[in-house]
Amino acid sequence: MSTLVGVADAVAAHINAGTYSRPVTAERTYQPAFTLEDLKDLRVSVVPRTFGISAASRDSSIVECVIDVGVQQKLPAEGEQAEIDALLDLVEEIADHVRLTRLPGAPEAAWVGIAHEPVVSSESLEQHRVFTSVLSVTYRVRR
Repeated sequence: MSTLVGVADAVAAHINAGTYSRPVTAERTYQPAFTLEDLKDLRVSVVPRTFGISAASRDSSIVECVIDVGVQQKLPAEGEQAEIDALLDLVEEIADHVRLTRLPGAPEAAWVGIAHEPVVSSESLEQHRVFTSVLSVTYRVRR
């Protein structure tokens, strides 16, 4: 298994092992495309995004893996603002769960950082009334 896929699988498993304000089931995928019907339920997608290799020494390298964690859900007809606030709380809970920790499924991967962009996709809100938020989590593996 590739390093990138191994880290992505470990991220999904680690997210699933957490406790959050609402039930979360993260799934590793390459194409997080869902119908509006699918998005009536919360979707947490773990997507391997980038893979880079740089020199660490003459005989070893540092592999940097960026994994996107997308959180999506169709918004209700009323109470949209409150639901967006609650979903942003959930995204922050997920970020808190993965930050500063080693992944049990990939202990060789060291957590480096998290970027949160988009915080809320305005395009997704405007076009489909779907909350979409993405965490990009970076890990480094020495090999």
